[in-house]
Amino acid sequence: MEIKNPRFLKSSQKLSELPPDDKPEYAFVGRSNVGKSSLINRLCNRKQLAKTSGTPGKTQLINHFLIDDTWYIVDLPGYGYAQVSKKERRVFQSMITEFVVERESLMCVMVLIDSRIKPQKIDLEFIEFLGVNEVPFVIVFTKTDKPKKTELAANIELFKNTMLETWEELPPMFQTSAVKGTGKEKLLGYIDEVNKLF
Repeated sequence: MEIKNPRFLKSSQKLSELPPDDKPEYAFVGRSNVGKSSLINRLCNRKQLAKTSGTPGKTQLINHFLIDDTWYIVDLPGYGYAQVSKKERRVFQSMITEFVVERESLMCVMVLIDSRIKPQKIDLEFIEFLGVNEVPFVIVFTKTDKPKKTELAANIELFKNTMLETWEELPPMFQTSAVKGTGKEKLLGYIDEVNKLF
C-alpha cells in the first residue's frame, strides 16, 4: 500500500469533538520524543503533515489525519515525561485511556518504542494496560538507524524477553526508521490487511 492523499483533518481537545467513528483508525502513541510525528510523516510521504518538535510533550491534542479518504492515522499525546503540569498530564492520560478503550473504530494501537534504549517501565505499563483491556496493538521500534546493529538486536531481544515475563505470546513487531524509511512498507502492509476487517 502506498499513501497518496493524506491530509490533516482536525485536532480534538475532548472525545466529544472527535470525527465520526465510521472509518478504521490506527492510533500512534509512545513516550514523548519517541519520533512519532517523524514516523507519521514518513509513512505519508510528507515532511510537515504531523508537526515535529524538539520539545517533548508537544502533541497535546488528539490529531486525526484522513488517509486516502478511507482510514485515519490518529496522533495521540505522548505519555510520560512532558514539560507540562501534573494536572495537564493527568488530563492527557485520561484522554488517551478513554480513547483507546472506548473508540469503536480503533483497529490497532501502534505503540512506539525507542530502539536505542532499554525497556522502560512506563512503556511496559502502557502495554499491560492495553492487554488487560483487550485493545489490539503492535510494537513499533523507532530510530533503528541510530544504534549499531548489534546494540539494536540486543535491545529488541531484551524488550521481547522482558515482555515474555508477563505475556504468553508477543504482538507483531516492526522496526522502523523515519530517516531511512525502514519498515514503512511492512507497517503499511499490515494496516492494509487489518483495514479489510473493518
